[in-house]
Amino acid sequence: MHPSPSPSATPPAAPAFPPLYTPQPPPPLTRRLLTPVGTLAAVVAAFAYVGTVDPNEPGHYPVCPLLRFTGLYCPGCGGLRSAHAFAHGDLAAAFGSNALAVIGYGVFAAVMVLWLVRAIRGIPTRVTLSPVWWWGIGAVLTAFTLVRNLPFGAALAP
Repeated sequence: MHPSPSPSATPPAAPAFPPLYTPQPPPPLTRRLLTPVGTLAAVVAAFAYVGTVDPNEPGHYPVCPLLRFTGLYCPGCGGLRSAHAFAHGDLAAAFGSNALAVIGYGVFAAVMVLWLVRAIRGIPTRVTLSPVWWWGIGAVLTAFTLVRNLPFGAALAP
């Protein structure tokens, strides 16, 4: 029979290995904002360039290869003209050039706001889309492309 330990016995020693995960404090605010603000600055610079160099003037931008070789509008055709009109505040012309691009600008703005707010709060941001979303995006792009190239969808053509 073993003697029972006394109530004043020494507690067991800590494990020899450190824990697998120790939470770290978030990096400083300037470091957290570096990537989202850099991304936003790049997009603003691109819009500023397209806003100053008019895509309606020939010779500034290359022609869409799909349009050039097949005569069909791709989902991006009219995107530069749409961005130019959007940069000048002409939403009607932007929608007329490429309505899907204008919707994309809104989605981008919402994602940027979410990203910036989460960065300020120190919450990591990871955007992951399940395959169902990717298939849905592909279906929308395909439908937009088909409709804008058919006679009844001429309003969607640039």
